[in-house]
Amino acid sequence: MAKTIVTPDQDAVVSEIEIAAPAERVFQALTNSDQLIRWFTNEDCPAKFWKMDARPGGSYSYASEGGNISVNGISEFKCHGEILEYDPPRLLVYTWISNWHLDQQLETTVRWELAPTGSGTHVKVTHSGLATEEVARKDYSGGWTGVVAQLKQFAEKGDA
Repeated sequence: MAKTIVTPDQDAVVSEIEIAAPAERVFQALTNSDQLIRWFTNEDCPAKFWKMDARPGGSYSYASEGGNISVNGISEFKCHGEILEYDPPRLLVYTWISNWHLDQQLETTVRWELAPTGSGTHVKVTHSGLATEEVARKDYSGGWTGVVAQLKQFAEKGDA
């Protein structure tokens, strides 16, 4: 089960989960567009597309169809950013600029850390730079919990 906290300074949301799959498999699910579109989606927020150019200096973009979720009046979500760090299969860091933040130009950071364990992989995702985004931060505190649970379900099935 995922564990999620908001840091005391209100700047970051941190979610952690144990996944019974090798780090290489989990990392592939995080960096392959064809896999992202299959698991980083749900009925409440259906993905329209995922484009990931997973390499240092690469970029990504994501958009959803209109769903049942609204954040700051937005229900068709779009975000994009640049890959800042890429160290397979242990680290992926990218900027996150989204249309559902009050400040739609705000550059936040998403950091995925993967560590092998005896039974698979410990995954920690930290979304930081959220101190001024109270509504979005509250949404992310539940959203990232769901995202890592979906990642777990996908990676453990192993149907890449």
